[in-house]
Order: sequence, then C-alpha cells, then structure tokens
Amino acid sequence: MSLQEVSPELLAELFHRYHQVLAPDFGSNSGANDENWQHISEQEKNRLITAAHLALTELRAEVKRQEDRGRYFAKPGEAEWGC
Repeated sequence: MSLQEVSPELLAELFHRYHQVLAPDFGSNSGANDENWQHISEQEKNRLITAAHLALTELRAEVKRQEDRGRYFAKPGEAEWGC
C-alpha cells in the first residue's frame, strides 16, 4: 500500500488504537483506555480524521518534494561529463 492509498479514516483509527494501547506505558491514568473506535464520539472521530488528513497531506507533499529533488540529478554512474 502506498502513501497515496492510505485514507485519513484508516490512519486516524490506527492512531487511536495505538494511542490507547500505549497510554498505560506512558503513565496515562485516563479511563479512556477501554474506549474503542466504535464507541468514541463523532466529534472526536472527526477531530482525529482531520488531524490524519493534515498529516497525510504534509507527508505526501514531502514525498513529492523528495521525488522532484531527485529528478534533476543523474543516478550514480549515469552522469555525462565533458562538453
């Protein structure tokens, strides 16, 4: 699966799941550890999905910048030298 195929909804759900699983390891005593994706409020889901959308947009832009940067330079051993 490429970065282009990752949906904000999937990323938000995975982030929420791992956030809940890791919370006790980082000293979080909130009672939300038992709250799975289906039981959180629509407002919270929308917030997480929007954050995931912004993160994916930024990541995709960075990947594009990296691809564009490499486009202007020859691969090792392929450069033509001389005039």
